[in-house]
Amino acid sequence: MALRTGTNRSMPAPNSNVSRPVPRANTGSALLNLISDTFTRVLHFERRFDPWIRPPFDVFLRDRTASLITQLINKQRPNEGLKIAEEKISSDEDEFLKSIISSFQTQMGLLWKPGGFERGGNTKTHGIVRGEFIIHDDIPQDFKHGIYATGKAFRAWVRFSGPGPYITPDIDDVGFMSISIKLMGVPGPKLMEDEKHTIDMFGVSTPTFVTPDTRANAQLQKQSVKNAQIYYFLNFTHPHILDLIMQSLWIKTQSSPLEAPYFSCVPYLLGEGRAMQYSVWPKKKRRTPIPRLPFRPPDDYLRKAMAATLAKEDVELDFRIQLQTDPHLMPIENNAVLWPEDLSPRVSVATLRIPKQQFNSSAQMEFSKQLSFNPWHTIAEHRPLGNQSRARRQMYLVLSELRHSMNNVPHYEPTGDEVFDQ
Repeated sequence: MALRTGTNRSMPAPNSNVSRPVPRANTGSALLNLISDTFTRVLHFERRFDPWIRPPFDVFLRDRTASLITQLINKQRPNEGLKIAEEKISSDEDEFLKSIISSFQTQMGLLWKPGGFERGGNTKTHGIVRGEFIIHDDIPQDFKHGIYATGKAFRAWVRFSGPGPYITPDIDDVGFMSISIKLMGVPGPKLMEDEKHTIDMFGVSTPTFVTPDTRANAQLQKQSVKNAQIYYFLNFTHPHILDLIMQSLWIKTQSSPLEAPYFSCVPYLLGEGRAMQYSVWPKKKRRTPIPRLPFRPPDDYLRKAMAATLAKEDVELDFRIQLQTDPHLMPIENNAVLWPEDLSPRVSVATLRIPKQQFNSSAQMEFSKQLSFNPWHTIAEHRPLGNQSRARRQMYLVLSELRHSMNNVPHYEPTGDEVFDQ
């Protein structure tokens, strides 16, 4: 079950990517713990009936509700008079960054043991698969910048994952998934020097980020250490009720990692003076039946659904870009605001092709722990924008170094030539 990459290093023995229950809340108050744990149990119960409730809601009410919530969020925001792709750096960003990193380090130390450290977020690996990122020849001229300048194909490793910071049975997470795409063989200087030939891209299954900015993210991570994330949204000092509603519109009982859309949530440059968000969409509308509902599905039913699909066929996902056209209603520094499609439609620019394959050997699953994903693994034409992206550069680097150090596994830049024993 060995990985053959030319590094001559073995993978860690402990298999920490095994599902386990959500830890109980530890707020220091028996009453607050009870409320948080009860909320979690209710959510888990609702997840078993969600597939019958959610489809009609999504068709008739989701987009209308999202538009209303977006309007309410925007009414609370001042118009700062920024230009397209313009950032505004606050003086307290370093303070919030240090708080976020400290919370993650504390929680990772509580959850994992040396040799079995997992990522602080997007933690559970559903699978890491080979792919090909094919840039279309016929995209509009305004989009032809950076890697999108000409039609071309890049080899890719694609990691599908759950929410984190826990590794739970799939039916017991919050109904949130993520995708991480590492393109290989990308020419040109990169914004981080630890990888020379890659570009990393990220998406989650909600079109807005769970926190608007690093100030709020620092608040969330403090509650996460207590296993009581609900109190980030519901509290008397800094409530985020509108953000909770917006997230709830998209988190649901998922059928397969290959069957959900994913959104960058944060903006990136598309050449000088242009900002974009991107998204990834399944081309087929088919949905895999979730086994055993309303009883408990298998703990890793999402991985099994993904493996069953890729055992019999190729999968294609549509990669779309949305240009920023209004600097206030499509903000750079607030990632809880949904960029409206009526201001700027999402335009297809590439296809992410995942060929038929087997991926769920122990060696290939463990391979994901060698990889480090960072949005700053990119070229200058696609520089990440906004305070949460600025924080992610250092945050992802520090937490990746911690994970690799605790597992005694070096950071590895893949080439696409990796071979795994089955």
